[in-house]
Amino acid sequence: MALQKKLLVTGGLGHIGSRLIREVTQDVSEVHILDNLSSERYVSLFDLPAQRRYRFTQADIMTADLERHLEGVDAVIHLAAVTNAEATVGKEEETERINFDGLVRVAEACKKANVALLFPSTTSVYGSQEAVVDETCTELRPQSPYATAKRKAEEYLMAQRKEGLRFVTCRFGTIFGWSPGIRFHTAVNKFIWQAMTSQPITVWKTAWEQKRPYLDLGDCVRAVNFIIEHELFDGEIYNVVTKNYTVKDIVGTIKEFVPTIEVAYVDSKIMNQLSYEVLADKIAAKGFLPAGDLRRGIEETIGKLQGIAQA
Repeated sequence: MALQKKLLVTGGLGHIGSRLIREVTQDVSEVHILDNLSSERYVSLFDLPAQRRYRFTQADIMTADLERHLEGVDAVIHLAAVTNAEATVGKEEETERINFDGLVRVAEACKKANVALLFPSTTSVYGSQEAVVDETCTELRPQSPYATAKRKAEEYLMAQRKEGLRFVTCRFGTIFGWSPGIRFHTAVNKFIWQAMTSQPITVWKTAWEQKRPYLDLGDCVRAVNFIIEHELFDGEIYNVVTKNYTVKDIVGTIKEFVPTIEVAYVDSKIMNQLSYEVLADKIAAKGFLPAGDLRRGIEETIGKLQGIAQA
């Protein structure tokens, strides 16, 4: 993407968006942030870098005049979504409305305006797998309303390739790492929060030795920038993963900084997944390689919470 391009980021004040808008590639001169502020993350707008222009609109993707917001825009990074997978159990209709119907609204507006779209899906669409998997896997087994809606959105987008929509789908691993809009509902960040507030780390009973794909937030932002810079809106699906870790790996790393933590085993509404690993060779073949590090990411987040550490 050449200089003087404009980006629209939906859900731009969230965990991913609040870091992306600060570290977006220099190929982008203007960032339009659209967020409904349901999470009240006003802090995500504090101290934005001065080297590019920012514009913020408080609006909801389900009701906003998206065609108006796309005027002059070159690409949309569609982050607005329900993202707490376990909390979506029992909320299937609401999850589908936002994560699927919302994506359709954005995609249709992009298609009409000839604007490129980056859709962040999730490696959770793989569900229970007995082997290492990549994008060629056809036996997808999403096990939460969150993952089911993301998979449905993927299928919708694939059908839009012949309709002229320019898009790319990224199956992100579970995000960890610091941002101004950080959330603490996913494994690594949740464990850090529990450790730093003297709570037992709650681990699903079946999960201790199971591997899952994780994505350092810095790698996530770098991958988005890579796609923008290389105009990789090719209608394909790409896994984006830093590394596959077990819960044992994660807890052991946190223990290096908080040696007194305790582990409590709990049940989960979506705990019946098998261990599985996800490969990201497809995007690596395009030239993107992860550079994130679990220990470094944990250390940074713990450092931000150091002031509340218990003696």
